[in-house]
Amino acid sequence: MPEFQTMFARQRKWMFFLLSFYVLGWGFTAQQSIFLGLILGTSLSLFNLWLMARKIDKFGQAAAEGRTVRSLGSFSRLASAALAIVITMRYPEQLHLISVVIGLMTSYIVIMIDFFIHKFIFR
Repeated sequence: MPEFQTMFARQRKWMFFLLSFYVLGWGFTAQQSIFLGLILGTSLSLFNLWLMARKIDKFGQAAAEGRTVRSLGSFSRLASAALAIVITMRYPEQLHLISVVIGLMTSYIVIMIDFFIHKFIFR
């Protein structure tokens, strides 16, 4: 499964690039609550991406050995999204709710863009 690990490494690099862009936006613009919401959401989205990659790796190993896997960790990803929303609702003057939701969806957008780039451009 080395192609899966390289795919995860590419997606992780894109997530860190976006996070660094958001930090610069937070530091140098007047929309600090929007960028702080994007930072919170994208950070938890990166954590969810790491969880999903770890669970998929364990799933692949179990399938190769003929074992079964209990789940792919949907509950933990939903719990981290709920945590982000609770933090946002607790500090609404510092965090923008829509930005947090967009940040939470960032890893899925990065996964789709990475798929299309490597499927249709780098055949």
